[in-house]
Amino acid sequence: MPTVIEVAFRRRGKTYSFNPGNLTLAVGDQVILKTTQGMEIGEITSNAREVEEEKVKRPLKKVVRKANVEDLERAARNSVREDEAFHVGEEKIAEHKLPMKLVRVEQIFDGSKMAFYFTAENRVDFRELVKDLASHFKTRIELRQIGVRDKARMIGGMGICGKDLCCTMFLSDLNPISIRMAKEQFLPLNPQKISGVCGRLMCCLRYEFEAYKDFRKRAPKRGACIETCDGHKGCVLDMNAVKERVRIQEDETGKRFEVDIKDITKTVNPKKGARRKDTRETKETQAKKEIKEVKDKAAPEDKVEIKEMLAEDEATSEESKE
Repeated sequence: MPTVIEVAFRRRGKTYSFNPGNLTLAVGDQVILKTTQGMEIGEITSNAREVEEEKVKRPLKKVVRKANVEDLERAARNSVREDEAFHVGEEKIAEHKLPMKLVRVEQIFDGSKMAFYFTAENRVDFRELVKDLASHFKTRIELRQIGVRDKARMIGGMGICGKDLCCTMFLSDLNPISIRMAKEQFLPLNPQKISGVCGRLMCCLRYEFEAYKDFRKRAPKRGACIETCDGHKGCVLDMNAVKERVRIQEDETGKRFEVDIKDITKTVNPKKGARRKDTRETKETQAKKEIKEVKDKAAPEDKVEIKEMLAEDEATSEESKE
């Protein structure tokens, strides 16, 4: 079985597999690598380990060498030059009056290329800007338009949980997130509460989505009439996916208590259009009211965002039906 190590570039969440060869390397070591973009310096994030042949992404490139003092000094000089290039890039963008915002500048380790990352609402004709930058820095210039999620990954920040952003720490790929994931987990459909610093739905909505989805398949619906192995009969009022329990209201006494779904022996789901015995509002009804309240109080731009989120959810539902 081949031996691999994981390497991260510029302290981002995504890692790449390389063959360490005969080198003795440890987590945190800086190494020189040959990539499709040219020679680069990266940091080892895992110890060498053997993996199965079919799990290795080919071609598996070898680590060129462990970074020496000269390599580290060169990386430091590149970092200084990137900061200078960022300020020059902003000045050049202002001179050409282009509707774009510069996010970051990265120079390849060997100095053969410099990449300028920017965000813009629409496509931008930056051909003259590239020529201007190339004549100033005397190297190959690339301009790459990125989205707001990639911007957050590059800049970094803190999430509402108080920790560093997941996309900068360990997420390899930025998978699509839909508002259906928030609905499935009984979360409030308020953009301010379920959106990350990038303005999009939080990546962590995906983490427990499958668990909640599986629970809802096995659990009775709200309003369903159930019977437990202890002889209790009642209607389901609420669900607790973490504990895998449902809260019911007993028919005879009117008492409310929780039961494990594994103790339920009989379930009769409510018919469509039928009224529930319990007059309390369901969480779905509360969510709809909350959405209406948020729409009424929200600024015009927030109303557009709520509309887009709901449209995205409908599109996801149609895809799942297909």
